[in-house]
Amino acid sequence: MPSADTIFSGGTLRSMRRLGKRYPSAVVAAIVLFSMVTAGAASLPYSVRWFNVQDLGAGIRHAPSITPAVPEEPYLPDRSDLEATELGALGGAAYRLTSLLGHDDLGRSLLYRLLPGFLVSLGIGLGAAVMAIIIGVLWGAVAGLIGGRLDSLMMRVVDVLYGLPYILMVILLKIALTRPLTSLLGDRTRYAEVLILFIAIGGVSWLTMARVVRGQVLALRNRAFVEASRLCGAGTWHILRRHIFPNLAGPVIVYGLLVIPQAILQESFLSFLGIGVPQPIPSLGRLAADGVEAVNAFVGFWWLLVFPCATLVVTLLALNIIGDALRDAMDPKSRAASLLA
Repeated sequence: MPSADTIFSGGTLRSMRRLGKRYPSAVVAAIVLFSMVTAGAASLPYSVRWFNVQDLGAGIRHAPSITPAVPEEPYLPDRSDLEATELGALGGAAYRLTSLLGHDDLGRSLLYRLLPGFLVSLGIGLGAAVMAIIIGVLWGAVAGLIGGRLDSLMMRVVDVLYGLPYILMVILLKIALTRPLTSLLGDRTRYAEVLILFIAIGGVSWLTMARVVRGQVLALRNRAFVEASRLCGAGTWHILRRHIFPNLAGPVIVYGLLVIPQAILQESFLSFLGIGVPQPIPSLGRLAADGVEAVNAFVGFWWLLVFPCATLVVTLLALNIIGDALRDAMDPKSRAASLLA
């Protein structure tokens, strides 16, 4: 009889092939998302230098244009680390893109705030997904496999945490962790606040994962291969590692991918309220909040709101399309239906 690892590996490969054939929209969404990540990563040498470059005299809320609106001097690159000619050419090409999406009320290039802001939001979403997978899988697997009073106690803890709104958790974590994390990071308060935001969102995201995993483990623990391993004297950790975790990989991957857009939306909402990513670090929610402040009944600086919100919508839509397609591709009922068709 093949091992659970072999069964899952073959099933995963078949699921990936079926995903590309049956769900072309998921392939398109993956290409779009990959292109956005590539653009953000490629721009980092300039965006990390220029996202907070201000020009109050020449660049206040300039509309999108292919002609740079801000003088070149604030954007001149540092020529100490590369050859002057090479860095000058790269810097000149990057400078010509500064006004492509317009400027905000401080004269900062929206393009070079949007690109790292997208990466910040996506990074928080990925971090929350990883945290949800690690904590949720371990918590739910142990509770479901051991059962009894320990199972009841662990699930009641999940129920109590479910009753706490994550906004309250963010505020409490900020109060409790800002000072020690700031000291640990060398008085870098902004980075400490970003880390607290990541911990808060990840600390809520694992609750549903724990319930999903517990339900799967309750269905698996009475299967013949688990009973055979238990009769052979295998311990709890061996059963989890060799039999339970490989069979949980499909649901865990799918749910972990669906956690990412939820975490990005939570980060955007918290940043929109002013308790998320601190200024001047950009994120999609922070840029959308700045855009709302710039839109009024007299003059509408539309680009400050449209481009961040459009990026947020495209990111969430792409992640949800990929997650839904992956869930359908790994669903045993869907596989059975495709074989009967």
